Amino acid sequence: MSLTNTSASYGSVAKTFHWLTALLILTALPLGWIANDLAHAIYDPGIPTTEQDIARAARLFSLHKTVGVAVFFVALARILWAISQPRPGLLNADNKPEAFAAETVHWLLYGSLVLVPLSGWVHHAAAEGFAPILWPLGQNLPMVPKSPKLAELTAVLHWLFMLVLVGALVLHVAGALKHHIIDKDATLRRMLPGRSNAPTPPPQTHSLAPALAAGVVWIVILTGGWMTGSFAAKSHVAVDTAKLSAVQSDWQVQEGQLEITVTQLGNPVTGRFSDWTAAITFDDPDAPGPAGSVDVTVSIGSLTLGSVTDQAMGPDFFDATRFPTAHFKADLVKTETGYEARGPLTIRDQTVDIVLPFTLDLQGDTARMSGSVELNRLDFGIGKTLPQEDSLAFAVSVSAELTAKRSVE
Repeated sequence: MSLTNTSASYGSVAKTFHWLTALLILTALPLGWIANDLAHAIYDPGIPTTEQDIARAARLFSLHKTVGVAVFFVALARILWAISQPRPGLLNADNKPEAFAAETVHWLLYGSLVLVPLSGWVHHAAAEGFAPILWPLGQNLPMVPKSPKLAELTAVLHWLFMLVLVGALVLHVAGALKHHIIDKDATLRRMLPGRSNAPTPPPQTHSLAPALAAGVVWIVILTGGWMTGSFAAKSHVAVDTAKLSAVQSDWQVQEGQLEITVTQLGNPVTGRFSDWTAAITFDDPDAPGPAGSVDVTVSIGSLTLGSVTDQAMGPDFFDATRFPTAHFKADLVKTETGYEARGPLTIRDQTVDIVLPFTLDLQGDTARMSGSVELNRLDFGIGKTLPQEDSLAFAVSVSAELTAKRSVE
């Protein structure tokens, strides 16, 4: 059997690409379906979750993503090979409507084989979450930022493109079976391994009409997704989000960020609190000693933590409905090497004394602060149903940066 195509039959390379692609797709689809069902249960704060549940979902998602990336590269190689080869003619080219439908489905298939894995890959790169791609080449993509909005958009596109792929696959298989069982021609046989002894196809011409028809299908699907609200911003599980009021402070915070980083399945996931206040008193002493105080209140419901935000709000973690705020009231101390904030931190119903080292850059009435501390989640009763570090590490890094100006009386 020849490696290359002829005008009447496919070569062994094209056949290998065809059946390898089919195998990968029929592996990726059920993996994604089952993993997605498990994820819904994990993200629902009302459903108890075990480490085994999280690990199982992560394994399935990792396999799904890895197979999806393989589909992407195999599809690109298949397309490049198809461009370089003669295209075997349709055996039913005389049946114009059927030939038009077959070519349209082929355009949909080729487009889906690129768009489905690519949209999933971009979603993975844009999201903060778990379940890595199982390869050594990293988890990010060039020019794809970490962005919740981009992650949500590409998640919707991935779903819509997948629907087109499944529909095109069903039509493709149905057409092949129709040729084999009803028409009893060699359409299916010439894609099977070995020699097919396919007859010479009838004379035929190709046009851009099937490609344009496939484009119309894409437009209809995307328009339907927009009209049904698929592209609307998805809300997280409802929690009681504390709305914090401005506080009186000797130093007014001009800008800043408060972040936490957790390690899930060996991968760091960074989240940010968008609503927090800090009442600060500070006078820089000439020698080590007391320097002031800080009183920080954090709205737990303002946290975004990538794909695990809803899970983090649940009863076994922050339990944001019952405990909508965290509180840190500390003394500020100048040390021999820098500065520290020393005092009790309250999360949920647990209070732990901590020391937060920080650096301070004072320029007149402007202060720039940066500091971080590592906490143990179990000290605050967070993730008690995950007593091991297999899926969620004990250590949680908390970092804060802010710029404040001294209030003028």
